[in-house]
Amino acid sequence: MDRYTEWMREAIADASRAVATGDVPVAALVLDADGVVIGRGRNERELHQDPTAHAEVVAIREAAAATGDWHLTGATLVVTLEPCVMCAGAILSARIPRVVFGAWDEKAGAVGSVYDVLRDRRLNHSVEVIAGIEADACAALLLDFFEARR
Repeated sequence: MDRYTEWMREAIADASRAVATGDVPVAALVLDADGVVIGRGRNERELHQDPTAHAEVVAIREAAAATGDWHLTGATLVVTLEPCVMCAGAILSARIPRVVFGAWDEKAGAVGSVYDVLRDRRLNHSVEVIAGIEADACAALLLDFFEARR
């Protein structure tokens, strides 16, 4: 098993815990250059009634606090769902050089499906994107969550 799969499986386990708060099961990890988790986040929009509390933003905030620096230049962000436009903006702002994600988001994705913000050459920072890691397992979490809501 490669490190991306290992990290994604850890994020999937975290995502499943978001359901208890009524939040969509998405989770993110920020890892330093050595592969150590320095930030961890799950969707917390329902929990905090905060529209910006996406898993990626929560994890980036925690990583910045842990390092004492908002420049996360040596980090990798691993997330179970393709980031949206807001989260892509946060990733760019934090200068995160690599994003690994699981499931594609055909409705709101900003890393290749609807938009491709992270690789837009007009911006001052570009990001390496590794997509589709454990995609079926990530998508199954979301499908199960929304089916139970219907």
